[in-house]
This record gives sequence, C-alpha cells and structure tokens, in this order.
Amino acid sequence: MTPSAVSQQLKVLAREAGVPLLEPDGRRVRLTDAGRALVLRADEVLASLDRASAEMALYREAPHGVVRLASFPSGAALLLPRVLAELAGMPVRLQASDEDLPPTEVSRLLADYDVVLTHRDDRTPLRPDPRVVVRTLLREPIDVVVAADHRLARHTRVHPAELADEDWISVRGGFPVDDVLLSIATVTGVQPRVTQRLNDFRVIESLVATGWGVALMPRWAVTDPRLTVLTLADVRAGRVYELATRPHAERRPAVAAVLSAFTAAVAPLADSKAGR
Repeated sequence: MTPSAVSQQLKVLAREAGVPLLEPDGRRVRLTDAGRALVLRADEVLASLDRASAEMALYREAPHGVVRLASFPSGAALLLPRVLAELAGMPVRLQASDEDLPPTEVSRLLADYDVVLTHRDDRTPLRPDPRVVVRTLLREPIDVVVAADHRLARHTRVHPAELADEDWISVRGGFPVDDVLLSIATVTGVQPRVTQRLNDFRVIESLVATGWGVALMPRWAVTDPRLTVLTLADVRAGRVYELATRPHAERRPAVAAVLSAFTAAVAPLADSKAGR
C-alpha cells in the first residue's frame, strides 16, 4: 500500500473508533494511549481468528466433536456398547437418545439428530426420500418365544398353523415385529388374538415367561432364560437395521467416524450364521 493509502485507512479507523489513535511526534506520528489499547485488542482478535481457523481445520480433516444419535431401544442395547468401544480414544463424543418410533418418522428425527438407527420388516421395500440417505447394516431374524412349560417348548421350529389359537403379546402397529404377525395371519387365514401391545421387550418376556401368551421377538433381544426360542417356519421373519443421515452428512469427519464404527460393530453379527 502507498503511504497515502495507509493514511486514509488510519483516518477511517480513527473515525470508527471515535477517538484519536495517532498524535504528532516531530515529523512522524505515534500511537495515542487509545491507539495502543486498540493494537492490543487487535492482537487478541487476530489470535482468536487463528485459533478458530485451526479448530475448523481440525473439524475438516479429523473426526472431532459431538454427533447426536437417535436409536430404537433394542437396537441400542445390541449395538451401542460396541459402537462406543470402536470410538474409544477418538475426540468424538456420541450423544445417544432412545426414540422408539416407526421408520416413517426418520425424516422428522433428522431435524434434531445427525444419525438415526432405525429398523423395518425385511420384506418391506425401502421408500426413497431425497432428504434422507439410508445405509443397510444387517438383518436380524425374528423368532417365536414361548414359556418353558408351553406345549411347543420341546420343539425347535414351529409352523404358523400351530399358533392359530394362541394369545399374542405384540408391539404397537407399524413396527417390524407386528408386520411379521400380519404375515402369520396371511398364511393361516386366522387373525391373531393380540391381548397386549407393548414396545418394551423386557415386559413382553416377563408376560410370556409367566404364561400370558406367546410373542415374536428379534433373536438378539431375547435375554430371559425362562423362555424357549422357536424358529418360525414358512414365513420370512426378520428385521433390517438401517442408519439414516441427511445427504452429505458423512462429509463431516465425526459423522463418518460414527458410521464406520457402526459398520465395524455389526460385522461379527452380520458374519454369523444367525444373521444370514
């Protein structure tokens, strides 16, 4: 810049500051007390900008920061400990919340979350949504569970016709387990007699174990030792785990790290015989 250009800039700065910043010093000028104070503040501002630039570069180049996750409870119980173990040591904090909502609510959930773990019946076609990117993780079989003293407890496999006269403990409509129950109705021609609808699998297990009915449950969600698990014949019964994000969310390194952690977490399950 020429001396005159510098002089003009200094005059503009003095007008913006509202106080004199320079004073005569023989043939030269020097900073006033206000001018020296402004220099110190300018140094602080420039240092803050440098720190901000460095932090933004860190976010661009390496996983860093908070990623908000919504997941259905049984999926979180199965995968969240594994995902957190995969992220251990990274400067990424996964902030998880449970949201027990059907897949139709995914788009709404992405207004508040970076990643949504959801599930759907494996015979339900994926409905494309330009505002949502869906990644398939794995398939989990859905089995029939009965009490240890149930008439079918000595079996390992059960046909839908054998269940036609049972009382059912099921989940609310719109979820994968209930979709399988509708498939049983189609095969048998008999509408299942649902006595309770609950979305907490621990409660469902307790009711079945104490003889209040039979139920369908995802295979890896069964924990009660009092239950007998039966494979369902003649009906394709399973649920598909999916991760949903907004388009291009993976460009943020922290989100990409969480997606990779989920992929690593499901690998042992996806490779197992039960998952195929």
